[in-house]
Amino acid sequence: MSARSYLELQNSKHRLSLLLFLSMNAASALFTLMVPFQVTPAFTLPLIGIPLFCLAALGYALRSPQKYIRKLNLFATILGLLWAAHIYVKHQYSPNDNHSFLLISLFSIFFISAISLTDNVMAFCLNAVPSALTILWLDDMQNTLRILFTILLPIVAFSLHHLMLKRSEIFTQNLVARLYHERDKFSDLSMLDPLTGLYNRRGLENKLNQLLAPTAGHHFVLLLDVDHFKAYNDRYGHTMGDQALLQVATAIRDTVRSRDIVVRYGGEEFLVLLINVSAEYAASLAENVRQCVQELRIPHHRDPLEITKVTLSAGIAMLEELNVDAAICAADSALYRAKSHGRNNIQQACSPHAASS
Repeated sequence: MSARSYLELQNSKHRLSLLLFLSMNAASALFTLMVPFQVTPAFTLPLIGIPLFCLAALGYALRSPQKYIRKLNLFATILGLLWAAHIYVKHQYSPNDNHSFLLISLFSIFFISAISLTDNVMAFCLNAVPSALTILWLDDMQNTLRILFTILLPIVAFSLHHLMLKRSEIFTQNLVARLYHERDKFSDLSMLDPLTGLYNRRGLENKLNQLLAPTAGHHFVLLLDVDHFKAYNDRYGHTMGDQALLQVATAIRDTVRSRDIVVRYGGEEFLVLLINVSAEYAASLAENVRQCVQELRIPHHRDPLEITKVTLSAGIAMLEELNVDAAICAADSALYRAKSHGRNNIQQACSPHAASS
């Protein structure tokens, strides 16, 4: 997710650079046509071709909004060659001792590239170097050092700037990835019960969306409640109560299968979603859970020799048509019957698909 968003941001930035680059080249060419450096000739064919090419390139880029960086490099190369051709043709009509046109042209090309291609050193070189080499050739060694300095200084500066931008982008990308990871981690933690490590109700909703939709077969809801837990808390204290809940949670999780979803549904109430099982298997698994909890030996935290015990009651209901609320309601009614039948037993919800316990 984060990587896709980052790539979309990069593509958007390259798109803006491309639009700015084409706009500045077209504006510079039109200005040169209206205010030529010399009257003869007032324009050249390469100069006329620059705004026409920018218009065509702009239309192509808008119709194909992908891989702007490749388009930018291609357009930079073509416009660089057009400007170099214009400088060459125009120079043929300039006095031999007049080098102002070459220097002004060089500064103009570098100005356009510097403004619009700051973070793309490759496109900068592809656009500026053809004109720079043409000017260097046409200058007849009159201003070689000045031209070389004008060429090399921005190339070196932009290369260093590009390197710093790349490092900054890598750091930003890694930071965003870590932030997404931390967000996912905290999101996961918010779906877990801090005492038992089981899913809470929010975690149940999340897992239901992931597991039930693509899963075929019958599913059952097993609702379990620790018997007389308030009396247990009153007698042994809340610390022992938490210890009892933790051991009950561990017993449930260790007894059911890894694919089943175990949830701390309330204070001393647990829910197990049994995935793709028969009614007989669901009843057998529920009985195994009940027996494991009944066999727990919970030592007193102050007197290890004193052993405490807990039991639980449970209700089972089939999850029909993926209606979780209806299944939980049916399992809760079955749990109420289990409590009414003396606790420490399991009752099936009234369903034509469920076998009696």
